[in-house]
Amino acid sequence: MAESERDNHARRGERRGDPERRNRIIEACLDVIAEKGVAGTSHRVVATAAGVPLGSMTYYFDGMDDLLHQAFERFADESVRRMRERFAAVTTRDQACDAVVRTITEDVFRSQHDLNLNLEFYTLAARDPSYRDITTRWMGRSREQLRRFFDPRTAQLLDAMIEGLSIHCALSTVPPSEDDIREGVRRIASAA
Repeated sequence: MAESERDNHARRGERRGDPERRNRIIEACLDVIAEKGVAGTSHRVVATAAGVPLGSMTYYFDGMDDLLHQAFERFADESVRRMRERFAAVTTRDQACDAVVRTITEDVFRSQHDLNLNLEFYTLAARDPSYRDITTRWMGRSREQLRRFFDPRTAQLLDAMIEGLSIHCALSTVPPSEDDIREGVRRIASAA
């Protein structure tokens, strides 16, 4: 959705007297996707989960694609925010390696909810190129943090490891150990 359209939606929402309604809908949409998948997500299901009238869905969003786009944009922004915070105090390459490990073990593996959202988002973006603008920005912002300490190729490989492990953890009954993750980061970082 264009920025001016979002501004119009925001202004309309402020006039309604419930400035948090749009946010509740987006958060409820993410919860529904994590529980039921994109295929099980509809205006009616999200409205019920958000505790809002069904008409709010078309008032705040220009259809289901707009809602999904904004929900996944929020999810990506939150993931990048956590990574930026984790890397904010990092000053050395060794600390950066440790921050990558903590990003994986404490942020990526944080909850099944987030792992499910990752998988659903990857699947949606793989099938519908209109969502790839979010993945492209997300990867770019993640790699930006990594490039502060690693060359571009190493940053790309570490980012791929982070994302790949999210898939492995979501699908495996036994997630990789922190020692295995640390070893993988060390191998990628030392190969540069």
